[in-house]
Amino acid sequence: MLAIGLMSGTSRDGIDAALIDTDGEGAVTPLAFHAMPYDDGFRLRLAEACVRAMAMERPGFEPLIASVEAELTERHVRAVADLLGRSGHIAEDVDVIGFHGHTVAHRPDRRWTWQIGDGAALAGAFGIAVVGDLRSADVAAGGQGAPLLPVYHRALADPLERPTAVLNLGGVANVTFIGVDGTLIAFDTGMASGLIDNWMQTHGAGAFDEGGACAARGTVDEGRLAMLMADPWFDAPPPKSIDREQFNTQAVSGLSVEDGAATLTALTAASVARAIHHLPRHPATIHVAGGGRHNATLMAMLAARTGAAVVPVDGLGWDGDALEAQGFAYMAVRSLRGLPISFPGTTGVPEPMTGGVLFRP
Repeated sequence: MLAIGLMSGTSRDGIDAALIDTDGEGAVTPLAFHAMPYDDGFRLRLAEACVRAMAMERPGFEPLIASVEAELTERHVRAVADLLGRSGHIAEDVDVIGFHGHTVAHRPDRRWTWQIGDGAALAGAFGIAVVGDLRSADVAAGGQGAPLLPVYHRALADPLERPTAVLNLGGVANVTFIGVDGTLIAFDTGMASGLIDNWMQTHGAGAFDEGGACAARGTVDEGRLAMLMADPWFDAPPPKSIDREQFNTQAVSGLSVEDGAATLTALTAASVARAIHHLPRHPATIHVAGGGRHNATLMAMLAARTGAAVVPVDGLGWDGDALEAQGFAYMAVRSLRGLPISFPGTTGVPEPMTGGVLFRP
């Protein structure tokens, strides 16, 4: 089946759109990828929508969130149109779109998670079936609703020697451990680029720390890092997930821009190192996907603090920028086929289960 996957991640940098050919099991052929960045104005509105959503008792109507959702959906329509144009395909070629939307609040402790985006409008725009709301069924069943990519990681990693580990570095970080028998263990490890981005933006130093250059000029404040790592969340056993808004940069306030960036970068690396203790075996190699793999300072800190070889997934022939979007295309096909997308070892759901809501054009 030809499937499009769409991802607007916790980094809030834009929309990733990918086209793959897959059976939802072992056959996966990536065909095209397109990234559409958000402008600064929309990124700020989206961030404010997330703050307001996290302050609510449950999902409901809020004027700004509703406005951002409508704009978010329009931008996804443009992303799909651009992807089709670049790939040489037309809408009639595509069987399904996997539409993640954007997570404005993630509260599995309250049995809800909130991804905004109008799946029905997207289906109507192209006459293509859309599978959206891929996390809610898992959370309603008692799972964390995240991470969902492990089943796709396993499909791609089939030729690799096992056990193996895949680390995704977006706004939030999560790790997938694939056992010798294919058993999956996965969970969020903490922040990845989210706090670093917030720090840089607050200090007018850019949207993010490009290449980790700012952190490379700074010195890690080990005392403040220890305070951050003392949060009991890091020692809690998996399954577990986290919302980007759960941590903030207050602990590094007063530091120079460079030292703050260095300390927050070290936080990501230290939290991954702590997370590895929850795995059945210490991985010799960690394959890294997501935008964080472009941060050379972060990659060096990860290697130093984990004691593992830390390498971008691109060396495996995977596209580390496209992986999440591809994964949601893959999960949309699995949803159509009634195959599970979450598992006890990945989200803590009681049994393997499918998910998603189907919107027909």
